[in-house]
Amino acid sequence: MRFLAVPAAFGVVAVQALNNGVAKLPVLGYNTWNAFRCDISETLVADTAQIMKDKGLLAAGYNYVNIDDCYSEKSRNEAGDIVASAEKFPSGMKNLTDKIHALGFKAGIYGDAGWYTCGGYPGSWSNELRDLRTFKSWGFDYLKYDNCAIPYDSITRQGITGRYKPMADAIAQVAKETHSTPVVLSLCEWGWSQVWQWGKRFGQSWRTTGDIAAEWYSLAKIINFNSFLTTNTDYYGRNDLDMLEVGNGDVLTYEESKSHFTAWALMKSPLLIGTDLRVITDETLSILTNQEIIAINQDPVHGESIAPFRWGVNPDWTSDDRNPANYWSGESQKGTVFMLLNTRDEAADMSFNLTESPWIRAGRQYNVRDLWTHTDNGTAVRNFTAHAVPPHGVVALLLTDAGDEPAGLYPECSVWWQCIDKNGTHVGGRLSGESNEIPWGMASS
Repeated sequence: MRFLAVPAAFGVVAVQALNNGVAKLPVLGYNTWNAFRCDISETLVADTAQIMKDKGLLAAGYNYVNIDDCYSEKSRNEAGDIVASAEKFPSGMKNLTDKIHALGFKAGIYGDAGWYTCGGYPGSWSNELRDLRTFKSWGFDYLKYDNCAIPYDSITRQGITGRYKPMADAIAQVAKETHSTPVVLSLCEWGWSQVWQWGKRFGQSWRTTGDIAAEWYSLAKIINFNSFLTTNTDYYGRNDLDMLEVGNGDVLTYEESKSHFTAWALMKSPLLIGTDLRVITDETLSILTNQEIIAINQDPVHGESIAPFRWGVNPDWTSDDRNPANYWSGESQKGTVFMLLNTRDEAADMSFNLTESPWIRAGRQYNVRDLWTHTDNGTAVRNFTAHAVPPHGVVALLLTDAGDEPAGLYPECSVWWQCIDKNGTHVGGRLSGESNEIPWGMASS
């Protein structure tokens, strides 16, 4: 599907983020769902935490171990509380979270704003405070809160914000009752009702789309949709592009997996690993532990997402699920970050003028650092070309100021039509056969 998007149609508005002291930066960790669905147990979760530490994932910043759906009994107990499955978690949740915490991790759990969860287990509708107290007593630090089994309108008399607010209120109340750090709240409402407008009132991240799949089209579709929502991500509140599929199945190529991880990280999404770590390959591990990419995601100075500056395959502002924007940039504490995403099915050269990014200074040259090859690749003056970017592949760059550009360059401006001489004449720079028409947006006299 392809159409020209009007940015205002997405309802991009500034909303003050909830700053309750947690998740200033995107959460990094593990979630059981993508790899195991309902086939989980306390042994699996404890082993996963140990593998994360042994494989260097904790050291790389992945410090949450999160349990998804299907961990409880199908019914509440006589007191009305959710009960952990005696078969899957015979030692109890508190025993498990103690082990997770002892390894240096935080622990996450799953809930639902409806009658029951997506897997058919008890949801938290009308039991928000009771359930949050249970989760806190079990030792959990994070709650993924889903959106299945919604009660009838005649029961809720609420829109989606009215169904998510009670859990946010419960988190605040329990933190006050226990004199402890509030639980991180991850809203999993699949992008319904323009959550990017209101999600940060209640939690620290919000899903913007339906569920991810381990295939390129799914990744491209998610990137495309979120390319129009980049201004809604910042400290304490961010778009959630869904859990990572890196390492799952044999459909995604190595280059596609790198593109997946790069886009999620640089768009400042939470990064939740979703593969079976017992059989993780060195190749997958190398992607997930790329410290130069992770450093952008966890930047302590700039919390904003990268954003497109040129679409490439399509005219700018085109929404195309198969060919999202190709050229992106953003600020970081160390320089300007660029992502070149080749959405084509064949290799392609990808070129851009440095000043197409708003974060580059005209008249300067820049050192080029490749964040995947981990090499310094010389100095860029005015333009940069990445040659033979693989199909569905990515180039991630960090450009740092290297001083004034060389003297005597022609034309006088890197984009000739953007400048004018003091005497009122244009600086020139048209190529042979190029139109004399002044580009859109430039005043002529």
